[in-house]
Amino acid sequence: MPYALYILKCSDGTYHTGMTTELDARVQEHQTGAHPDAYTFHRRPVQLVWSEIVESYQEAFQWEHQIKGWSKAKKEALIRGDIEGTHEIVKAEREEKN
Repeated sequence: MPYALYILKCSDGTYHTGMTTELDARVQEHQTGAHPDAYTFHRRPVQLVWSEIVESYQEAFQWEHQIKGWSKAKKEALIRGDIEGTHEIVKAEREEKN
């Protein structure tokens, strides 16, 4: 069963990353505040800014947790489709740590 990974931009400028089998329905749940304990509940409205379909739960789970650990700048590079930019950001982040 295919899974959709997604990134939502929240009204406060933060990003929420998730995965689902029903992208449109899940985005609608975030938009309407269907889950009061969700990160996005007090950050509505939200906007779907990126999504990708993968073939397995395991792949979606790994990607979701990887992206959640990324900096805001790296997420924004992914949203722009700037794969080279994500590599440059990682390089800069590593240099800052040293």
